[in-house]
Amino acid sequence: MAPKKGVKAVATKKKTEKVVNPLFEKRPKQFGIGGALPPKKDAHRFVRWPQVVRIQRKRRILKQRLKVPPALNQITKTLDKNLATTLFKMHLKYRPEDKAAKRGRLQKRAQAESEGKTVEAKKPHMDQSTLEILTGCYGFL
Repeated sequence: MAPKKGVKAVATKKKTEKVVNPLFEKRPKQFGIGGALPPKKDAHRFVRWPQVVRIQRKRRILKQRLKVPPALNQITKTLDKNLATTLFKMHLKYRPEDKAAKRGRLQKRAQAESEGKTVEAKKPHMDQSTLEILTGCYGFL
């Protein structure tokens, strides 16, 4: 490539040879038994860390290595406030019935059966909110 305009060409420097004193000859260090001490190493990795730190690190590595089923993974993430309030409002509609409501439903059913009417034996829809039911993981959690 041609040099750019306005830039002077840099002259190459000649290497100057170091003067070596023949009285001091260079010998590599011997780190064997009875020899020189080895250089200091960074033992930072081999420190006994506090238990909290060790648990955090192990948990992080496990989460990277394990394949978590999607049904369980959705529980690990939290919802924002708007989505959480809408979810809780929806759960209110499907709240399990209390004893008084169940007694009333069964009495109406029994009364209809005694009168000879056909009765639908459907239970009202309820929210199944236990971890086993949500994930389908029975016994190995």
